[in-house]
Amino acid sequence: MPDEPAHEMPEDAAAMITEYLENQHEFLSWLGFTVEEFTADRLVGRIPFDEKLTNPTEPPTVQGGVASTLVDTTGGIALRPYLADPVNDGIATINLNVNYLRRAGGDLVATAEPIRAGGSVGVSYIEVVSEVPGEGQKPVAAGTGAYRLFNSEREDGGEGE
Repeated sequence: MPDEPAHEMPEDAAAMITEYLENQHEFLSWLGFTVEEFTADRLVGRIPFDEKLTNPTEPPTVQGGVASTLVDTTGGIALRPYLADPVNDGIATINLNVNYLRRAGGDLVATAEPIRAGGSVGVSYIEVVSEVPGEGQKPVAAGTGAYRLFNSEREDGGEGE
């Protein structure tokens, strides 16, 4: 959890952000991305298993870029409660580190938790779980993301931390 508390999100902010991600963001909606939980200290998102997202293996396994997309998306969105205006302020990825742990053979479910949120930079830790062929539900990827926070409420108008 970051040292600074999250801003109090407007009552409908999480619902507005979820609606946008699930239904209006063309790439994420094509992937079938859904938000399962969205609070000030965590975001849980899912991309359902789909043959169009798999490698040509037997059994089919989810292509790694799909997990990376999920890590990036959930890590950034998890920081939105730390913005002055969580709906309209912006976030951009600075750095993304994804470690692939196992082959994923089912839905990908990511849990992202902010670990630092400063004036202009935030960092999240993300873990992705999935059905692993022959092993059950297991972590299949873990990552960290650093994100530039474009916060409308910066008093100094600067870029520093």
